[in-house]
Amino acid sequence: MQHFARTFADTLVDVATTRVLLFTMVVAVLFYGFFYPAPYAHQAASGVPIVVVDLDRSTLSRALLRNLAAARAVSIIAEAPDLTAAAALSRDREADGIILIEAGLGRSIAGQTPGGVAIIVNGTNPLRAKEIGTALSGAVGGAIGEWIEPLAAAVHAAPPLTIVMRPLFNTRAGYGDYVFPAVAGIIIQQTLLFGAAIWAARRRAQLTPQLSLAAFLGAWAAFTFLGTLTALYYQGVVYWLQDVPHHPNVTAMLLAMPLYAAAVSALGLLIGSCFAREDQPMTLLAPTSLLLFFMSGAAWPLASMPGWVAALAHLSPSTSGIHIFIALGQMGASLDEVTGHLLWLLALSAIYSAAAGWRMCHASALVPKT
Repeated sequence: MQHFARTFADTLVDVATTRVLLFTMVVAVLFYGFFYPAPYAHQAASGVPIVVVDLDRSTLSRALLRNLAAARAVSIIAEAPDLTAAAALSRDREADGIILIEAGLGRSIAGQTPGGVAIIVNGTNPLRAKEIGTALSGAVGGAIGEWIEPLAAAVHAAPPLTIVMRPLFNTRAGYGDYVFPAVAGIIIQQTLLFGAAIWAARRRAQLTPQLSLAAFLGAWAAFTFLGTLTALYYQGVVYWLQDVPHHPNVTAMLLAMPLYAAAVSALGLLIGSCFAREDQPMTLLAPTSLLLFFMSGAAWPLASMPGWVAALAHLSPSTSGIHIFIALGQMGASLDEVTGHLLWLLALSAIYSAAAGWRMCHASALVPKT
């Protein structure tokens, strides 16, 4: 017990006093919590400038423009007489999009003639392009409803069906709210993985005597403790400050976080024990962050990946961790619904810690190979 407590404390002191560990496990954690979500802070654009070309000049087109002018997402800055004049405004960067209402809009809606409404958008900003399309869809739907309603009443037809779409979890339908909860799991893993691997590699490079089992467990517990604090920081403080929609199952989260941190810490100690210089683990692990994100199933379903890729992805704790954190944090899932992922993290913890413990508790495994 004495060896466990001493190594636990010494490991925390090492992290606090060793520059590379401090910057990797503390400064980077704080930095990424605010740096990564920053580009997506304005994920719902408003007041996007557009220019309108109305070649129809009908009651329907005027209703469409009234609805469009009332939309928060766009701002009509001008009405051009033709497409050439509108394109000139767009080239001068006075407008991000053009709405072209072709002649015979009513007939085209009735299916009698081709045509309708065209959107010409500056594609360099996909977010603004999406907002223009969304605003136009709502305006067209409202205008058509106003146009059809008197006709429907005259023939005693049922009113047109109105479809209302409400996002269930990503309530603002923003890219940042979708990607950041998944990336947070990668950040938690990689900062902890780098730190544990560097610490273990430093011991091997310095020919530090092998650890006792109690001392190894103390070091593992220290890194697990730091990883749990990192997870609490992201799931609590960062999500709150960044206003990320979340509905956490707190009890299940408090169980999942240490288990995730334990699996990552064990893997980091195992990887670090295989290197003879402290800079080598970072060189190997740094390029893996983006790869692990795409292999996690957050960007593309695991079921749609080749079987060997999905199997390889599950060797990383982040694959199960991301699914657990999104389910428990954003979707309010119960503990039963993530039991499979939790058991897999438990299995990874046992396997990686056994391998890391064997290497770090045997002097022969710690001798650098020349």
